Amino acid sequence: MSNPHKGRTGLDRIIHAAGYSWAGLKAAYTGESAFRQETWLCIIATPLTYWLAQTWEQAVLLMGSLLLVLIVELLNSAVEAVVDRVSFETHELSKRAKDIASAAVLMALLLAAGVWSAAIWQYLR
Repeated sequence: MSNPHKGRTGLDRIIHAAGYSWAGLKAAYTGESAFRQETWLCIIATPLTYWLAQTWEQAVLLMGSLLLVLIVELLNSAVEAVVDRVSFETHELSKRAKDIASAAVLMALLLAAGVWSAAIWQYLR
């Protein structure tokens, strides 16, 4: 069976890809509470970046660390959806995949916390 989407090229492909991406963001926001929480964290923290950052490099690091959390959460949600699509039965490999994806979110959150803590520390000194 051929993939009907592989024949798209140029602007048509970009438009369809953007639509699929928007649908993915909408699905994550409506269906994943962690993604909603992290989205609101980003919305609230974004204005703080302009107050806290002393250079454009710091602003990029602050915002980038927040966006990385959202990106990793999207990938975590995708892994969970695929594992659940295959089976809801408890299986060692399913648990491992979900746990590893969750650990990736934790690492991204710790990185963001470290970057923001360092920026706050530098600002307050």
